[in-house]
Amino acid sequence: MAESAIWQLPPDESPPAEFVQAAAEYAPDGMATYAAQLLWQRGIRDSAALAGWLDPNCYAPTSPFAFGEEMQRAIARLKLAHERQEAIAIWGDFDADGITATAVLWEGLGQFFPQGDRLSYVIPNRLTESHGLTHSGIEQLAAAGVRLIVTCDTGSTSLAEIDHANRLGLDVIVTDHHTLLTQRLPVVAIVNPRSLPADHPLATLSGVAVAYKLVEALYETLPDVPTRPLDTLLDLVAIGLIADLVELRGDCRYLAQRGIAQLQKNQDVATAPRPGVAMLLEFCKKAGDRPTDISFGLGPRINAISRIQGDARDGVELLTSRDESRCRQLAEAAELANTRRRALQQDLFKQVSARLSQMDLSTTGVIVLEDPQWPVGVLGLVAGQIAQEYGRPTLLLSSAAPLAASKPAASDAPKSSPSSVKLARGSARSVNQIDLYDLMSSQQHLLSGFGGHPLAAGLSLPVENIPLFADGINRQLRQQVGISGAIAPPALPVDLIVTVGQLGKDLFQALKLLEPCGMGNPTPNLLIRQCRFENVRNENIRDFKQRKVRYIKTEFELVDETGQFPGVWWGHYRDEMPPGPCDALVQMDFNPFRKRYEVRLMAVRPAAGEWAAAMPAEPDWLLDWRGQSELLAGAADAENVLVMTDCPTQWDDLRVWGRKARHDGKRLAIAYPVPPATDPLESWQTLVGLAKYLSRTGQVATRSQLLRKLGLGDRPLRAGIQALQVLGITVTALPNGLQFQWNPADSSTQSPTAAQVNQAIEAFLSAVEEEQFRRQYFATVPIATIRAIAS
Repeated sequence: MAESAIWQLPPDESPPAEFVQAAAEYAPDGMATYAAQLLWQRGIRDSAALAGWLDPNCYAPTSPFAFGEEMQRAIARLKLAHERQEAIAIWGDFDADGITATAVLWEGLGQFFPQGDRLSYVIPNRLTESHGLTHSGIEQLAAAGVRLIVTCDTGSTSLAEIDHANRLGLDVIVTDHHTLLTQRLPVVAIVNPRSLPADHPLATLSGVAVAYKLVEALYETLPDVPTRPLDTLLDLVAIGLIADLVELRGDCRYLAQRGIAQLQKNQDVATAPRPGVAMLLEFCKKAGDRPTDISFGLGPRINAISRIQGDARDGVELLTSRDESRCRQLAEAAELANTRRRALQQDLFKQVSARLSQMDLSTTGVIVLEDPQWPVGVLGLVAGQIAQEYGRPTLLLSSAAPLAASKPAASDAPKSSPSSVKLARGSARSVNQIDLYDLMSSQQHLLSGFGGHPLAAGLSLPVENIPLFADGINRQLRQQVGISGAIAPPALPVDLIVTVGQLGKDLFQALKLLEPCGMGNPTPNLLIRQCRFENVRNENIRDFKQRKVRYIKTEFELVDETGQFPGVWWGHYRDEMPPGPCDALVQMDFNPFRKRYEVRLMAVRPAAGEWAAAMPAEPDWLLDWRGQSELLAGAADAENVLVMTDCPTQWDDLRVWGRKARHDGKRLAIAYPVPPATDPLESWQTLVGLAKYLSRTGQVATRSQLLRKLGLGDRPLRAGIQALQVLGITVTALPNGLQFQWNPADSSTQSPTAAQVNQAIEAFLSAVEEEQFRRQYFATVPIATIRAIAS
């Protein structure tokens, strides 16, 4: 989560005693209050409905025929195809939801149509093709004798392609969950939960869950045909649901709960119903019993297949094959692809961040960047990172590889010929509940194609249209939400405030009641105040062959007055951690590989105290002039700006300057340079030399003079004075400064031991090192972080 996010504390509202008592039946001893508080905060307030929410065996799942006439039409056409022994093709998508949806239809429809002979599947190549149906692909299916196409996780906006299929005599059944057109497609049936009311229990199904409901309806219609239980598909459903980040409520939650129970059967390769899944769990060191095993383990590896290789068909085979040797080969390839994906993602994130550091984002609402060398496969991942980091919807584009086939936009907008126009492809991610799909729709006349949903989308457009598109989408956002400058940082919700001593098994089990977590029911964030990090170390993770991967993790011990607890911060270095007291936002986790409970660090900030109250409220009150000497040399507006040239070492330093700026009615410009790295031992030698000189000459020196001469702050100076006194130098405060007097030890005084001297000097050296670290932090901390904390 972005450093600039606003930490939003939980509401001061406690659930009634009877609700806490009902939650106590499921929570560990002593943890019922926490469990009840979380459930209450998330809108689960009916004690009678609590059992159905926590226990899938107590939930009544919705019939697939709740989709109404569309599902009935789909099943009637599939039944007719079964009777006529027609050839059917599944058309899927290349992300984890699309791959699992394809696998569900491959196995589910495979109970009614012989695989390979009368049942086949098509998935576009992520690196060379766009999402959705294509004219050329449809023509190939028609030539092969296919009479019916069943889509999954795609197709809702493929109007031109479906018209083409109809002209060639192919029927189409669309199963999807992406945005619908205003007009109904000319298809046999379109099963899409977006056609249902928002509060319907099927309204948030992902692509794989819609595909499962289609198979479920067919099982009910032709119950004597299938030989495999329908439940064997549920592990695939859980993987796709959780990997696609849909809201897990209603039947979504039920299917994810049942699916995770099915997924746990794949812990042992020898007995696993899906050996490929079991091998992936081995590689990511997961047990398959938690949603995070999917979101941080299985999902990224399944997605990496198409992100790196392009062709996602290996993913379907990996999930459905029972050949252990072939599964081992495919699982190793997926693991290596994920390793490569991590490195590419990290490199691209650095490139994009470097570009943004050189840009003025003060009036930018939507970030739009393009580079011909950026790898298409990881654009969406990095767009998501940037969107969170900068609090703005982000679109990243690449013209690295040409499209194999141009896909028209979601409307009838004309498309440019790929042979004459250079196209850029990209991915977009949103934040702050800004409807990205709606924004892109307003600029569809500039696009060759787009599709998705409010928080994530894909697009393609002529490279020459990118500047117009960027201007247009920013203008549209300003019109919609009434902004003229940067979007406010997103809110980072805090669910519970706990101490380190409360972390552990019992709290983990209480929080686990909320699982599976996801959109609408996120993993609980725990705020720990006034804590610190100890025994901090970072290292590159290793792949299954024990080779270092260019992806870092930092391990630490989280400490406060109540105890200490292990944790990990993925993708970050130890130098990014505040050196002193801080507030940490963490999530509880269990590491099955180490068999220990630990926390994942999600966000951290120095303990802010009360300094923020002194800061002005205007959005442009703080100016970042670091490294911009030309602004210092001749700022025309200097009379309205208070310039801060000394690098702070704590947030309270900024509080003082903020209060002065507010009092004077000025803006505050932070203009301190990056502090030079000095050897703490040299600082000690300089201090001793100064003390001896002042003692010998009888002169006094003010604290300000000493601080300037040493280039240090007040805290190291205090530690230095204490060390000098251990050495026998008396320091006396006089009205006009500090007096230093050398007092050699004589027979009447006890000389300090070597250990006492070393300890005193070490305390000074440590204070200098910590101050340097703090100054380095304030010299590089993003301006958005300062603004956010001040807010």
